Amino acid sequence: MTDAPLWVFGYGSLMWNPGFEHDRRELATLRGYARTFCMWSIHHRGTPEHPGLVLALDPHDDAECHGLGFRVPDLHREQTLDYLRERELISSAYVERMLPLQLADGEEVEAVVYVVDTDHVQYCGGLTLERQAEVISSAVGGRGPNTEYLYNTQSHLQELGIEDADLLWLSQRVRTLAESA
Repeated sequence: MTDAPLWVFGYGSLMWNPGFEHDRRELATLRGYARTFCMWSIHHRGTPEHPGLVLALDPHDDAECHGLGFRVPDLHREQTLDYLRERELISSAYVERMLPLQLADGEEVEAVVYVVDTDHVQYCGGLTLERQAEVISSAVGGRGPNTEYLYNTQSHLQELGIEDADLLWLSQRVRTLAESA
């Protein structure tokens, strides 16, 4: 057990639906990873028969991902880790890591981060944006439509002042596909 506070990095649904107690929420940057729709979702936003796509942190040396750092009160540390492991490690497609996170004020903290396992069967890095849009526009899983996940993530990024050109393009393209369906 460490004396350092527990920080958690949110870059997708954890930004708008963390589901755990936190006493601080800060804009944060994780270096060496890109936020991409590179993981098939067979539980939350799709099914095994009709998979959706969810965001994951794909390792890229020159990339950085902007999101939120959440500091968890010590009293909720174990409960939060249990919750996150149940939520994020449902199919072992994510790997839990402790990685350095830079907060907006320049402070560096170690944070729990869930990154994609590029050897996992659900990993699908390299799909074109058009293919991603086609999948997202029609998939539905246990937590609802894949479109909802995309729209919520994009709108929260926008509210936070975080630019993600790919997610903006995908949101616009998926809306067009949904309207024509």
